[in-house]
Amino acid sequence: MKFIDLIDEDVFAQGQKIGVVKDVYIDSEKWEITHFEIQLTKEAAFEILGAKTPIRNSLSISALRKGTACCTDKGIEIKFSKAQLHIYLRPPE
Repeated sequence: MKFIDLIDEDVFAQGQKIGVVKDVYIDSEKWEITHFEIQLTKEAAFEILGAKTPIRNSLSISALRKGTACCTDKGIEIKFSKAQLHIYLRPPE
């Protein structure tokens, strides 16, 4: 998969769309992806963070399954429940 293919990919948790990838953060020393910046849907922003409007947040790559299990034809799948997801989110840099 190419880097550009990740931009605008849908992000899902428990089969429900929670957002869209808008940017990718890379550790410049290790040359590894560390986070995705995602635009949360209005519903997901409220359910996960209590926000009343759609917001962008940075999602740690550790929230994803390894290998092809994370990236399906549908989009990117989170391996944790929506209730646990707030642990892996932080405001974008």
